[in-house]
Amino acid sequence: MNQDSDHQKAPAASLRAEGITCVRGERCLYEGLCFEAEPGAVLRLAGPNGAGKTTLMRIVAGLLTPTEGKIFWGGRDTKELGGDFRADLLYIGHLNGVKEELTCLENLRTNATLFGREASREACLDALKQVGLRGFEEEPVRFLSQGQHRRASLSRLYLSEDIPLWILDEPFTALDVKGVASLCRLIERHAASGGITLMTTHQESGLSTPGYRELDVSDFSPARRRARRNPEVTHA
Repeated sequence: MNQDSDHQKAPAASLRAEGITCVRGERCLYEGLCFEAEPGAVLRLAGPNGAGKTTLMRIVAGLLTPTEGKIFWGGRDTKELGGDFRADLLYIGHLNGVKEELTCLENLRTNATLFGREASREACLDALKQVGLRGFEEEPVRFLSQGQHRRASLSRLYLSEDIPLWILDEPFTALDVKGVASLCRLIERHAASGGITLMTTHQESGLSTPGYRELDVSDFSPARRRARRNPEVTHA
């Protein structure tokens, strides 16, 4: 473990989406969407651009409210759990979420403080080492390359292995082959210890874990649902 020793992994819980319908503007992205992820699952959301993958992740994280439906964590409505659910998840969006004027080390420690967690200098340095940024700890983020920006953001994962639910939007973006492989190993380790990862990616990652599966959110679009209810009959 790379996090401080006083952080203990929360008890394993399942994640369930039930009857999720999302309407944005006048467009219904999906209706009646359901899934369940047990401890150890890595669930990749698939579908074309604009299908609502990021929207669904934000719904699960509690950042957006669905038109209909609920998200359950350990069998309880996440809206009722409130802060207890938020303490059990780490959300890293497609934007890096790092402060340009702070150093890599300052970003890690500031982020930990914001979420009520302690992160020693040693733990932060180890996290930066894991993402290939050891030696850049005192470098202001604004001087880093795009790939280094992403790695600085992802270094939070190495301080959060005890958090049971990871929600990662395009985590492999701007990473080189070595960075992708390192992140895959971390996600696999998180799954092996009972964590759940909900993610999107347009890249072939090579993730290898028994709990890996994919959910195409476009299967729940109104058009797809109508097609299943009224399949076309083709005559030879």
